[in-house]
Amino acid sequence: MKFAAAGLRPTRPRLSLGWILFSHGDRHLTAEALQDEAQASKVPVSLATIYNNLHQFTDAGLLREVAVDGTRTYFDTNTARHHHFLIDGALIDIPEIVIDQLKLPPPPQGKAVAAVDIVVRLRDAAV
Repeated sequence: MKFAAAGLRPTRPRLSLGWILFSHGDRHLTAEALQDEAQASKVPVSLATIYNNLHQFTDAGLLREVAVDGTRTYFDTNTARHHHFLIDGALIDIPEIVIDQLKLPPPPQGKAVAAVDIVVRLRDAAV
């Protein structure tokens, strides 16, 4: 199972949340959306437990955290390098493309760029 390979104990909440998260292919969820799905599946789990597990999954490399703005964070089951379109509050994957070849300024001394995450916000085109 994914959890054992990632060094996580397969607890009942972890297994239940993992099934909900990973059994539907690649997708983007907020903690609140995962809680809604858990409740619909009759999985009794608190929002705090969901956040704890999402962060543990992220730390273990099973999820990718995508901060869209100061108030909304999505968790992405696709951990491969890619970017996102944001359309009406939903994230859509953009495959890794030349966006990754940006000419970034040099980082401060002693620091290195770990990743570049781009969220392209879209709106309806003017008619």
